[in-house]
Amino acid sequence: MVTNVVTETVLKTEKLNVFYGSNLAVREVSLEIPLNKVVAFIGPSGCGKSTVLRCFNRMNDLIPSARIDGKITFRGHDIYAQKVDPVNLRCRIGMVFQKPNPFPKSIYENIAFGARLNGFKGDMDELVEISLKKAVIWDETKDKLHQSGLALSGGQQQRLCIARTIAVKPEVILMDEPCAALDPISTLKIEELMHELKKEYTIVIVTHNMQQASRVSDLTAFYNAEPTPKGGKVGYLVEYDRTEIIFQNPAQKSTRDYVSGRFG
Repeated sequence: MVTNVVTETVLKTEKLNVFYGSNLAVREVSLEIPLNKVVAFIGPSGCGKSTVLRCFNRMNDLIPSARIDGKITFRGHDIYAQKVDPVNLRCRIGMVFQKPNPFPKSIYENIAFGARLNGFKGDMDELVEISLKKAVIWDETKDKLHQSGLALSGGQQQRLCIARTIAVKPEVILMDEPCAALDPISTLKIEELMHELKKEYTIVIVTHNMQQASRVSDLTAFYNAEPTPKGGKVGYLVEYDRTEIIFQNPAQKSTRDYVSGRFG
């Protein structure tokens, strides 16, 4: 139960279960993601936090054995309804992955490619510049827009991927451990960028870094896992609240043990 957060709900899960084949991977997750906030998903490996994140823009559809029951709504509409086009959904709910994955194209084309596919008819030069500026990488790239995005450093590549996501004008940006492959200086730049981006976007981030979660997020969801009779494990949501409560005064002992480093 999240306390004292009064804002519009953008994403909502109701008793979400995620299966891979006959195996239940995540059990009965119910939470709400509010507008223009950064929400962090934390928890030990295998607790389902990335699985839930990928449900928000139906990336799990790409895994043949994956299925869900329960409900996920985006601005009140069921995203798994038959009429919903997952490709269009992913334009509105963009994703940045753990490892930077620029297209093997120029910096300019990395930004322009998705916008062009989505029928953008405006000034492409302006869109590229605005997107790179929002991702705080314009000054580093403006003189080499026609060079390969793969020639950039790891941190620059990740900000390029964020700019590429921004260019298709999403409302939500999902980030799956976006700093895991980056050095501390690049990590700090991404964290500073998140503070700026939440003025225009809602952000959900999966992170294993407790300090990062406490620095960047407004709300934090702690997930854990328990063993199943078949020898696997199933993830579940333990607690979800304002970040300062999760880190300073959590309701559950397992949350307190995890954020204090006793396990994980």
